[in-house]
Amino acid sequence: MKILLIDNNRFITQWLKKALTERYYVVDVASDREMGWDLIATYKYDLLIIKGELSAKEGIDFVRKMRSRGYQTPILMLIDENNLDFGIQSLDAGADDYILKPYSIEELLARTRALLRRGQTNLTPVMEWGDLKIDPGSCEVTYSQQRLKLTPKEYRLLELFMRNGSRVLSPCVIRDNLWSFDEYPQQDAIKSHVKRLRQKLKRAGAFKDLIETVYGLGYRLNKKAEQAA
Repeated sequence: MKILLIDNNRFITQWLKKALTERYYVVDVASDREMGWDLIATYKYDLLIIKGELSAKEGIDFVRKMRSRGYQTPILMLIDENNLDFGIQSLDAGADDYILKPYSIEELLARTRALLRRGQTNLTPVMEWGDLKIDPGSCEVTYSQQRLKLTPKEYRLLELFMRNGSRVLSPCVIRDNLWSFDEYPQQDAIKSHVKRLRQKLKRAGAFKDLIETVYGLGYRLNKKAEQAA
């Protein structure tokens, strides 16, 4: 899942990005709404987290402009505790939820999960592909009930495959979903992550080519692995 955080407070953005990244999210940061617009026009995001008081009513204006242009991405607003009216105005402008400062990271993560579920209503809580199961709520991955220990990047890569079924994912699609905009991995880095993920799946007893290479195009989950269960 990819999140865009729009906030001009560097300390807050670093804290939030670290916390969200540790929970397996990919996070881009924009310091102002102009940069935010550029990123939204370039990448697809599953959630926007916006500081309500970017400058006067910039946060609300940003939300209103997004909705007027047809963007349906869920939006969570960060609102100062003394400005409850601002939170209400944010909802009226088209935001999906707001959270008052000071807030705990656990509360923010819970609201994040709720909005992501709301924006992905076609997804089941636990995804399965044959004997492979992944629980986005707990970030737990098992194969034949054996738990796999994955790095955050490996988890996000596997989740991306699971969410797309047998659809072929090109290296560009993988890069855009797994790395933030200020990172630019080479194709060899993507191959290395796919290779390590395959090795861990194989050690757990998974189908040899559960993640298959479609030469010249990219990678996908092998339909035979799903049918073999």
